[in-house]
Amino acid sequence: MPANPPPIKKFNMKKNSKIYVAGHNGLVGSALVRLLKKKGYQNLIAKSRRELDLTDRQAAADFFKKEKPEYVFLAAAKVGGIMANKTYPAEFIYDNLQIQNNIVHQSYLSKVKKLLFLGSVCIYPKLCPTPVKEEYLLSGLLEPTNEPYAIAKIAGLKMCQSYNSQYKTDFIAVMPANLYGHNDNFDLNNSHVLPAMIRKFHEAKINEQREIILWGSGKPRREFLFIDDMAEACLFAMNEFDPTAEQNEKGEIFFNIGAGSDIPIKDLAELVKETVGFKGKIKWDETKPDGAPKRLLDISKALNLGWKPKTELAKGVKMTYDWYVSNYSQTIA
Repeated sequence: MPANPPPIKKFNMKKNSKIYVAGHNGLVGSALVRLLKKKGYQNLIAKSRRELDLTDRQAAADFFKKEKPEYVFLAAAKVGGIMANKTYPAEFIYDNLQIQNNIVHQSYLSKVKKLLFLGSVCIYPKLCPTPVKEEYLLSGLLEPTNEPYAIAKIAGLKMCQSYNSQYKTDFIAVMPANLYGHNDNFDLNNSHVLPAMIRKFHEAKINEQREIILWGSGKPRREFLFIDDMAEACLFAMNEFDPTAEQNEKGEIFFNIGAGSDIPIKDLAELVKETVGFKGKIKWDETKPDGAPKRLLDISKALNLGWKPKTELAKGVKMTYDWYVSNYSQTIA
């Protein structure tokens, strides 16, 4: 008897599929657009904030009714580091809930074939065991410094699960580690730790400072994933991950994406210092918050599905710094 034919991929996007990348100007969205174009996808939809306010329910409804995308990458979000989360908690929970609610619901109404929701490592409890498994979600208290943002992301994940359960949609999600890379946010008021370090060390070098002050103790450990690896993971998930497959016994719709290793913030600072070429000293302000003591994701599920990270941290930091010098530092000189 002939062998059974291989299973048909249920979600494989075609090169002419109509694909909407929400948040295409951001760190993840811009990397997705670069990758999709590189891979030959020809029918991409992208709208700037000026063109489309995703917190506006009617504007989102009108957009989906007019454009009718087949696939959606939900990378639009209000993001930031500890300082931004502490300063603007209301905006972090309100804006993200509005964006998610509008895009997920309109994707359902418009019969989108598949949606990928971009989550965050901060959805997991502050003190849960590491490496952090997907099953640890909602098993403990969140890190207070970014709780509003984390709650919004958890709500987005649960919304996708709920729509799948009730409406039989195909909405999935990925939970990334700390992301960095080309087109990152280097604003010191609302950036994440790695791009903030790059800018601080660069400016300190240019200004010939003798020392630089960084927040916290430097003891927490963090995992950093280069943005091009993240884009590859999102495309992989969209084309390969089926939450309804028989092998997915629990019907989980998400999995972790990370580098597979972490680094103390003090060591990260030394790496950035060396990459930038700053010769002064580092002083740590321990009156400032550290955040969670350790965040390393268990990425075994992603590895078992066939995805793996490619970019070493030192190489990624060097590429990010080179991009910063060429594209960003000139605008703040």
